[in-house]
Amino acid sequence: MTDYVKRKEHLLGVISKINDCTRCPLSTTRNNVVPGEGSIQSPIMFVGEGPGADEDASGRPFVGKAGQLLTKILESVKIDRQDVYITNIVKCRPPNNRVPTTEEKNACSPYLLSQIAIVSPKVIVALGATALSFFVSDEKIRMTEARGKLFDWLGGIKIFVMFHPSYLLRYPSRDPGSPKSLTWEDIQNIRKMYDRLIEGREIELQGGG
Repeated sequence: MTDYVKRKEHLLGVISKINDCTRCPLSTTRNNVVPGEGSIQSPIMFVGEGPGADEDASGRPFVGKAGQLLTKILESVKIDRQDVYITNIVKCRPPNNRVPTTEEKNACSPYLLSQIAIVSPKVIVALGATALSFFVSDEKIRMTEARGKLFDWLGGIKIFVMFHPSYLLRYPSRDPGSPKSLTWEDIQNIRKMYDRLIEGREIELQGGG
């Protein structure tokens, strides 16, 4: 059995557990769980906050307006979303798209950590403040300070911080220094990291510590 097949089987096992999960109250209000999707061999994983209405209806991550924008952002640097792995901190939709509670995040964290262990990315792109707070323990750091920076995490994995696409929908300006213009810089850096990692080289980017 090849390494890929083993990893695929392990991931299917995690998804099966997510499908049956009743660890927190979100299990009583969901239509579908949204485990994640994409390449389990990608050196880069994208992690958002949680599913919205479109994701809850389809069982797929980032398919609503924010997800369509994420796809366009990736395509702007010629990255197909199926070439990276995409998931969220929580796998069920919080009612009214509210921020997940600490209980909900803690209940879901074993699934996310298992996915990370299986995919084994070199870089995790934390999309938005909820993902930032999960991966970076410094409670004082803000999104505006963290975005565009690399942070050290467990097992030698780097965390790269970007604005969540839903935030960009609220601030459509493309003026210099705007969230969209900064995101354009960020996704170009991700493309450079992706290329280097695919080639087996170390990433080179100014980090956040």
